[in-house]
Amino acid sequence: MIFTVTKTDGSARRGVLKTGRGIINTPAFMPVGTLGTVKAMSPDEMKDIGAEIILGNTYHLYLRPGIDVVAKLGGLHGFMRWDRPLLTDSGGFQVFSLAALRDIGEKGVSFRSHIDGSPHFIGPKEAMKIQRGLGSDIAMTFDECIPYPSTYEYALRSVELTTAWAKHCRELQNEGQALFGIIQGGMFRGLRKKSAEEILGIGFDGYAVGGVSVGEPKEEMHTVICYTAPLLPVEKPRYLMGIGDLGDMLKAVEAGFDMFDCVMPTRNARNGTLFTSVGRISIKREEFKYDEGPLDPGCTCYTCRNYSRGYLRHLFLSREILSMRLNTYHNLYFYLDFFRKMRKAIEEETFANFKARWEPVFDMPDVEGGTA
Repeated sequence: MIFTVTKTDGSARRGVLKTGRGIINTPAFMPVGTLGTVKAMSPDEMKDIGAEIILGNTYHLYLRPGIDVVAKLGGLHGFMRWDRPLLTDSGGFQVFSLAALRDIGEKGVSFRSHIDGSPHFIGPKEAMKIQRGLGSDIAMTFDECIPYPSTYEYALRSVELTTAWAKHCRELQNEGQALFGIIQGGMFRGLRKKSAEEILGIGFDGYAVGGVSVGEPKEEMHTVICYTAPLLPVEKPRYLMGIGDLGDMLKAVEAGFDMFDCVMPTRNARNGTLFTSVGRISIKREEFKYDEGPLDPGCTCYTCRNYSRGYLRHLFLSREILSMRLNTYHNLYFYLDFFRKMRKAIEEETFANFKARWEPVFDMPDVEGGTA
């Protein structure tokens, strides 16, 4: 894996991440394929809208269908028929979400499956073994993601565990698989600095910041983002985990982050909330019943070129499968196209104007109906 920063505009970075399976242009948004699929989308459709990398979920694939199944059927690339880069998370965040069903120890986490309650254990050794079976291009170290709020003592213990686990993961790094270290520390600047120094001291192919967007106020999230980015090496890719709000990602790109992932565009699509150049649209609203206009007049995706808001509303209220597909296609296209435009703005050194133009859009309430 080779990462090159090709242009900067302030702290915002335009880069290229080269892997054996293809190039990833940064800043990059990685659609989430939790169970080996981006919900409602085929791999060919993902390519059509410009996805260069997809994220797979270690925890969920480990539980179902099982890593032995995925490995036997060609690894995650062959299993899901995706020949471009894949990044797999370590499972730390998913285990974090099972707070009532887990027990954290020095060697890892014992937990019960959310599917059937069966007992399981994942630590650094297990996380690396699972990701080897998945065969992702980029793997993540096993970490502890802590809730908000957390005490200083809890956050300190989490940093120490995350460092110890990262060292073990580094020793077990799989051949041909890039490995990113994860920085934790909650909302405490001193612990973020401590975590960054320790993780950088181990040495990884890239660096991620976790433990944000876990319930903290936006102001605290942005403080952590802006404080942590300069602690990371300029020559390595910087990945801000789990951030999906476009306004937050604008802030993070301005601070110097390169990679992002979130289920927000796909989950919102299935729930009828669609992202447009004039703000969010809740397609189920009565105002759209007779709306002949496209979802977003400024969008050139398949959905916007072919279907009216009125039809999309009808599909959603009728619970038709096509509703999920068309909505998801549009939301992912909108996100990926937004990142294409953001990269261009950095190249042209107009990122500040780009940010000023889009921030008000993401702060708007849902758009009302009417013929566009």
